[in-house]
Amino acid sequence: MARLKNKVALITGATGGIGEATAKAFLTEGARVMLVGRSEKKLHATQERLNAGDAVRVSIADAADEAAIKAAVAATVEHFGGLDILFANAGTEGDLKAVTDLTVEEFQSVLTTNVVGVWLCMKHSADALRKSGSGSIIATSSIAGAIGFPNMSPYIASKHAVCGLVKTAALEFGPDNVRVNAVAPGPIDNRMMQSVGLQLAPDAVAAIRAQVEESTALKRYGTNEEVANLALFLASDEASYCTGGYYLVDGGYVAA
Repeated sequence: MARLKNKVALITGATGGIGEATAKAFLTEGARVMLVGRSEKKLHATQERLNAGDAVRVSIADAADEAAIKAAVAATVEHFGGLDILFANAGTEGDLKAVTDLTVEEFQSVLTTNVVGVWLCMKHSADALRKSGSGSIIATSSIAGAIGFPNMSPYIASKHAVCGLVKTAALEFGPDNVRVNAVAPGPIDNRMMQSVGLQLAPDAVAAIRAQVEESTALKRYGTNEEVANLALFLASDEASYCTGGYYLVDGGYVAA
């Protein structure tokens, strides 16, 4: 039986690896999905790859653009008749520099996308999710929401902040049966981790990867699909008593 039958989901950062993999998982389990991202070209390419006909629509929006996010939620409700699941997934790693080398603009740009963007999605989807009677919000945090790492202070700060937003929203939305949780990926084999490796050591990317793999209990990078599977669980009724949580999908990186 489809775990998300008759459910409607909105996914930000939908053109990234985790976003697309999650959209595919949601569609496979019976959901209808609104893909949200900044690039019209990438959105339509993702829509074509998903090949799900009328079950997929796109809305162009920067996660930190309040008017655009509000419009994306409205378009979702208008086209699909409601909203049951929000996956606030858009994020950026930003520039990797020491605390003392960052500019205000570099620091703020990461917080704007990773924190303000998640908050705006929560804010403008709240009414529609409450009307669904059993809504689920999933925000993408990171292992960076639990640990520190040199040269990544804006990203680390932003992902800690996402955890705080999740806990607060869980308390506020709980009485309306809207659950709020965070997924916390570790090293995942996708564009963001490639960017991190290139920024940390452009001449030793393979060595950085080997070092990260050795730091996990499972001795490997994860996949976008493994993160999507966790998001699917949290979106489904199987997670009906899960809210305010921070769920690692990190191959044991934090444990190790």
